[in-house]
Amino acid sequence: MKLQVRGILFDMDGVLVSSLGSVERSWAKWGEMRGVDAALAIKTAHGQRAIETVRRLRPDLNDVEELKVIEEIEIADRDDIQVLDGVHRILDSLPQKFWTVVTSATGKLARSRLGYAGLAVPEHFITADMVTHGKPNPEPYLKGSALLGVDPEHCLVIEDSSAGAVAGHAAGCKVLATLFSHTVESLTAADWIVQSLDGVTMRPLEDAVEVEFKPLFQNGR
Repeated sequence: MKLQVRGILFDMDGVLVSSLGSVERSWAKWGEMRGVDAALAIKTAHGQRAIETVRRLRPDLNDVEELKVIEEIEIADRDDIQVLDGVHRILDSLPQKFWTVVTSATGKLARSRLGYAGLAVPEHFITADMVTHGKPNPEPYLKGSALLGVDPEHCLVIEDSSAGAVAGHAAGCKVLATLFSHTVESLTAADWIVQSLDGVTMRPLEDAVEVEFKPLFQNGR
């Protein structure tokens, strides 16, 4: 599969960096502190903003205060955070004008994780604190495409979660999903699915990016 797009919108956790261990340990710790089953806390947290996870699990608590609590827990847990396969190669090949990050993490947490992993932090990117409605709502990816100055239909979203794939598709972007945290069956909103970015190549052109990969699965649109 070969396509040309004018903007690449990367999710962060599970696409650029592996932070699964940190996320699960942090939410298990928060769950223990707040009387929530650890497995339920972990399952609910994947792919969405922390403040929405808090609202679902403990709607009786002050969501803003709890967000600060879980944010600090996650920032403090830096074990096992690493760059995923293919990411250095891809980002090194792309001028900054062609891509940005659209993450459900807060700005403070996102900068910490990218820094721990040794990745350059984009000058401008979309975080949880910058949107009213998180994924699966299309708002984050609409803001990401606007940040690049590119219409959504000319953007490629790269995601690993079902909520993120739904958000990208709803925004009008093409969606490429990786199999890091979710099953093929849960990624039906994606146009294509690959195992990881290790098998994806991106070549900058004058005003576009040529993306090439061999999909494991392709959903008809």
